[in-house]
Amino acid sequence: MKPADAASLAPRDAALLRLGKALKARGYRFTTVTPATHARVNGRPGNARARSVEDVFGWSRPFEAELLPADLLAPMQEAGVIDDTGDGLRSRLRASTLGSDLFFHSAYPTEAADAVFFGPDTYRFAAALERHIEQNPTPRGRALDVGCGSGAGAVVIARAWPDAEVLATDINAEALRLTSINARLAGVTNLATRHSDLLAAVDGGLDLVVANPPYLLDPGERQYRHGGGASGEGLSLRIVDAAVDKLAPGGTLLLYTGVAIQGGVDRFGELLASRLAGRPATWRYRELDPDVFGEELLEPAYAHADRIAAVLLTLTLAR
Repeated sequence: MKPADAASLAPRDAALLRLGKALKARGYRFTTVTPATHARVNGRPGNARARSVEDVFGWSRPFEAELLPADLLAPMQEAGVIDDTGDGLRSRLRASTLGSDLFFHSAYPTEAADAVFFGPDTYRFAAALERHIEQNPTPRGRALDVGCGSGAGAVVIARAWPDAEVLATDINAEALRLTSINARLAGVTNLATRHSDLLAAVDGGLDLVVANPPYLLDPGERQYRHGGGASGEGLSLRIVDAAVDKLAPGGTLLLYTGVAIQGGVDRFGELLASRLAGRPATWRYRELDPDVFGEELLEPAYAHADRIAAVLLTLTLAR
């Protein structure tokens, strides 16, 4: 289950791995913000063009080739992640840091159908995973990150439990590619990737399933963003149903998602309680952040919502 050595990677992937290592060696750090914050910061006077490495790989600003040293520019060119916009060059990928790790994901703005997500939700998701692992330090045999995106959740688990078999799944081939590279950058050797629609291509008997699925109603229905259902809860409910059927006795589902609250009512929470009634499982459901992505309330899909909250479901099957 060990990731392939860099020598066995496709040339463009090996080049991207070298780029990531060069960024880490330079002490690169960047915390990714919401799209609204990103737009505001980039819109300030003097922020139209890149003046630093962080501007190129974090803020996704156009740059001149002379700005970057050869150990960054050359692997970018080999990896094919530079676009010539006619008004300067632009990186197709961002690089964000989480703890000591660096994760490649899609550049801002994330408009492509196969965009790979990393943002404030990723930080909250990773923190929830770390707390769960601290409270349950005994390594699990088989762990799964559903809809892995950049692979941040899978990397957190793989590092904490080096003897566990960690699988990261997604329907987005670009997400799987970047997860594989990001895992190599993190130095974890017990993480594999697999193309799967949720848990469809995964065997049962899982000890831990984690997920940070899309939960917004996106007019363009982009995979990394659109949750479906009446208010974005559709994909999260599908994950709950699929995971409960694939968990081993005593196995745990950790689901981080967002819910639209309307008239003080959490419809996702109500649907969850109905689905889990009578199941041989214990579960806890709580708000982590009462107000996220407030700018979405301006969209027609959320015209009647009071707020969007980040929530965490922790469900454990009976043994």
